[in-house]
Order: sequence, then structure tokens, then C-alpha cells
Amino acid sequence: MTSGASNPRHARRPARRPGCMPQPELRTSSSAWLEGVLRMFEAEGLDVRSLLRDAGFDPESLLRQNARIPVDEVTVLWQLAVARAGRPTLGLHRGLAATHSKLGTVAHVMACCVDLGEAMDRLARYMPVISDATAFSVQPEARGRWMVMQHTGGSLPIPRQRVEYALLTMLMQCRWLIRREMEPLAIEFAYPPPDDDRPHREAFGCEVRFGAPANRMLLSAADLAMTLPTSHPELGEMQEHLLDDQLDQLGQTTTSTLVCAEIARRLPHGEPRRQDVASGLGLAERTLQRRLQEESVSFQALLDRTRRELAQQYLAQERHTLTDVADLLGFVDSSNFFRACKRWFGLPPAQYRTRLWHGEGANLPLLRAAA
Repeated sequence: MTSGASNPRHARRPARRPGCMPQPELRTSSSAWLEGVLRMFEAEGLDVRSLLRDAGFDPESLLRQNARIPVDEVTVLWQLAVARAGRPTLGLHRGLAATHSKLGTVAHVMACCVDLGEAMDRLARYMPVISDATAFSVQPEARGRWMVMQHTGGSLPIPRQRVEYALLTMLMQCRWLIRREMEPLAIEFAYPPPDDDRPHREAFGCEVRFGAPANRMLLSAADLAMTLPTSHPELGEMQEHLLDDQLDQLGQTTTSTLVCAEIARRLPHGEPRRQDVASGLGLAERTLQRRLQEESVSFQALLDRTRRELAQQYLAQERHTLTDVADLLGFVDSSNFFRACKRWFGLPPAQYRTRLWHGEGANLPLLRAAA
């Protein structure tokens, strides 16, 4: 995974504030990004005021400077919007994705990069400013690089429409950055195929595959090497300082947060060892251990916390069997996963999954129908 580390300035670990600990259980999106989504809903013919009211959402919260919206609240808004639109392809519109995406300062930093590949690295680094419920990574492939997107941190299943809209806005941002037509080589979604995938093929302009291991978009090496006409490294560096401060305020620059992200990346391949995570972060194992001690947390506690958070997300998604979830969390057998669920949630995994879908207070029947 790359995230701008090729730039020596980004290879340095940002200074940590004493006592600053991440709060990974409370993932949020910026109100500016959500405002753009709501404008897209309005352009699609939805009554946004009614949508916000019925979701129990306070519209005034969007007006507060640097406001953050919990991931589950965003999920409820998306699912209500899909249900009211009566259209599972809500948001699959190039024009609306281009017009209403609001990346703020992150977009300005991307525009200042030398080429599109560097811009994607910056997006990976600063994605938490837009939404720390979105894990975005750039992974090399023979033909180019995959832009991989995963949403975590909520107790409700992330709507497929939110993922599709996010990838489409990314594509439109790429086209704007290079000021020319471009299409991805492929798009893959982890969801089952729809009855008709033509809207997806028309929106993305390429082959679309479903039932894939991840939600991701493949960009060609030639497109990633395209020089940006707005490149301005000096201005970009000034803006990056502002974004680095925001990352720090969000708790995204602590060693704990970086370790959790690296653990999540490695879990599908088995339980990661501390030395492997340290290596992935470019640290010596003793250095990693010392930094975690400074933050009063252990590697094992972070491993357990990351598994618990991902377990909530995976169990909310019906496409994963319980065996699948155990494998995705890196457990050697299902019995260990069973015991972990009992400890985390007070219930075995099957019962906890039933509670997620039929429990009280979460609009879950509506969410399930809209999914």
C-alpha cells in the first residue's frame, strides 16, 4: 500500500501530542462532503429537508465549522434517500458526481501535485480529513494501480450506493485533474451483481465486475503519469501543513492509528505479527513497541480493537458467511472467532448478526430493504 510515502517529507512521522489517543470507534465524515451529497440528492429530485427531518438529523449541525458527522448517521441518510428515490442506482450519474463532490482543501492539494499518481497518493494520505470511516489505499498492479476503498467504523452496513458514488466522484476528480477524457481499466465491487449492470458500465465507462474481494478502481500507468496542468508544489506544501494539522486533530497521526490501519490491511492474510506491522510502517520492532508504550496502549489491544471494529462491519453484511468473517479477521479457526465475539458483544456471531439486523433503534428493516 502506498500513501505518499515516496515523498521524503511524508516519510517522517508527524509529531505526536502527549496523551493524544485515537478514537477509532467513532468514525465520521466532514459536513462539507455530506453537504455535497445532499445537493446531489436534491438534484436527483429528493426533498432533502424532509429526508433530514425523518432521519432525525439536525440540519444546523451542517453549518458548524469543521463539523463531523458519525458514519451511522450518514448511512441512515443514504438508505432513506435510496428508499425514497425507489432507484438502487441513486448517484450513478457522472454529471452530478462531478458537480457536487466537495473535497475541499484535499482537492486543492491534489491539483498542486506533479502528476495524477502523486495526486492519488495525496488522496490516500488525507482521506481521513474527508472521512475517517473510509480506508483508501493505492496498490500496484502490472497495468497500473488499484484505487481501493473500504468503509469501516459503523454498526450498520454501508450502503452500496455510497461506495459507488465515492468511486465515481474519484473518477470524475481524476478527469478534472488531467483535463482530458480518461476511463479506468476496470471497476470491481464486493457486492453481488445487480439485475442490470448497464447503469454501472455507462457511469464508469469500463468493465464492471461484482462479487470481487474489494471495492476498487484500476487506473492505467499511462494515465497516472499524466502531468497536471495546475501543478504547484510550493503551494501544495503550504496546504499540506493545514491538512496535517487536521489529521493530528482527528487522531490520525498517532502510532496507534497507523498500526490499526496496517493491521486491518494484513488481517485477511492471517493474524499479523508485531514485527511484520512494524516493517510495514518502516519502523524497527523496538521503536514501534516504544511508541505504543508512550501512547499507553499495547499491540495486542490494537489488534483486538481492530478486529472488533471490522467484525461489526462484516457481520452487518449478509454476503459474508461466518466462516468468511473469521478468515477476514485472521483467525486460524472459527472457534477462536466465536470466543472473541462472546467477549466483544456478549453473544456468539450468529446471534449478534441477527441482533444487528433485527435489533431495536437502528431503522434496520428499512436499511435492509433499501440495500
